[in-house]
Amino acid sequence: MDEPRLNLPELTVSELSTALKRTIEDAYGYVRVRGELGKVSYHSNGHVYFDLKDDRASIAGVIWRGTVSRIKLKLEAGLEVVITGRLTTYPGRSQYQIVVETLEPAGLGALMALLEERRKKFIAEGLFDEARKQLLPYLPTVIGVITSPTGAVIRDILHRLADRFPRHVLVWPVRVQGEGSAAEVAAAIEGFNALAPSLSSPASGGGKGGGLWRPDLLIVARGGGSLEDLWSFNEEIVVRAAAASMIPLISAVGHETDVTLIDFASDRRAPTPTAAAEMAVPVRADLLVAIDSLARRALACWRRNQEARRTELRSAARALPDADEVLAVPRQRLDHAAAALARALRANAQIHRLGFSRIGGRLSPQLLRTNVERRRERYAGIAHRLRASVAANIETYRTRIARQRERVIVFTQRAERAVRTLIAMRLARCERDGQLLAAFSYRGVLARGFALIRDAAGQPLHSATAAVAGMPIQIEFFDGRVGARVDGASSADKPDEPLKPRAKRGGGPGQGDLF
Repeated sequence: MDEPRLNLPELTVSELSTALKRTIEDAYGYVRVRGELGKVSYHSNGHVYFDLKDDRASIAGVIWRGTVSRIKLKLEAGLEVVITGRLTTYPGRSQYQIVVETLEPAGLGALMALLEERRKKFIAEGLFDEARKQLLPYLPTVIGVITSPTGAVIRDILHRLADRFPRHVLVWPVRVQGEGSAAEVAAAIEGFNALAPSLSSPASGGGKGGGLWRPDLLIVARGGGSLEDLWSFNEEIVVRAAAASMIPLISAVGHETDVTLIDFASDRRAPTPTAAAEMAVPVRADLLVAIDSLARRALACWRRNQEARRTELRSAARALPDADEVLAVPRQRLDHAAAALARALRANAQIHRLGFSRIGGRLSPQLLRTNVERRRERYAGIAHRLRASVAANIETYRTRIARQRERVIVFTQRAERAVRTLIAMRLARCERDGQLLAAFSYRGVLARGFALIRDAAGQPLHSATAAVAGMPIQIEFFDGRVGARVDGASSADKPDEPLKPRAKRGGGPGQGDLF
């Protein structure tokens, strides 16, 4: 067995960790690594911590906040990436890690796998269901366009709308590629939906929010590009914003062969931005021709209907009898009724006069006084019964109040006795706990003549080996503490000494040993 190398220099843990860190950074520096993301953790301060692994090994990684803003992908577990960064160590956990400078997906296959995974996730949530999609308005008054203001897409849309049916267009400028573009597109969709509806038209100058009208239709448009260029429209924040839009939305991202996730979440997908403008509005000339044709057909139908009614009226007029013949009998009845009306009025007035006379004869002052006296007696009896009822109720409530007062006094006395008993029980329990605490306290041991040894930091020393020569110590007795210093080595470091013979009992040298 090899002897321990006692001549090696002693290093602290920090010195050893620093030396390892310097060795790894000098030997490797910048590296380029390909692997699969394991556990990904976004810290509240903006940093990202993750594990990069393959089928046989794993390495920790960190992306500082300044670098995170330059990475356009949302990091998820299972994504295969290529990382460039510096290899270093983290002394706090005795592990090595890579500090990321750049991160990109490992080829088109990784992006397609991530795209398919997101698509299945959104399908499971029901964001792509046909039942959620809205119908497009036939002729929108205001159209909101979300695209880059400097590209050819907005010019194509405006030109096509002007050719087919000019409409009021609101453009929300966004970046359609690169860092932060997904957040801008989602914010634009939510911003259009947040506008308050206006009852006035754009031509009248009305509207909310300083001349902004809520669109009747939205178009999210972008020109063609690679999968990486169109990736912003595959981000979760954009897909969820499109699915939650209460305004019908047309997606026109890329060319006809380009497919993004916003196409499934939108209400309609257009193969190109120009096709989106064609879906948005009909052709004005065709509408004018159709309206003119319908107007002519409606006028011809009205004329034919009027001629048919006129013919029917002539036929009915020939079948009707002469007006004098129809009105002859009613006219004669009216003459007889007019002649009898004066006599009937005089007879009716006479009948009512006789009735009033009979009623007036029955009314006399004595009758009225008798009726009033009878009513006065009735009301006096009611008042007497009311006073008696009130007095009886008052006496009843006084009795009930007295009984309740006695119950309250009894409950108060019982509560006082219970509180006194509870306080006595708590005092006895506290006294017992104090006696038990005193019995288990180490000060009882000190009172029997023992002492407690502490180091300079005040921590107890449990063995002699913990005491070093020259070390300051504190000795605690029952009645106070004294300071001391260790003098010499502990008995564990000294060689064993021969035991001294015990002194013999008895007196002089002449005394012998019985054994």
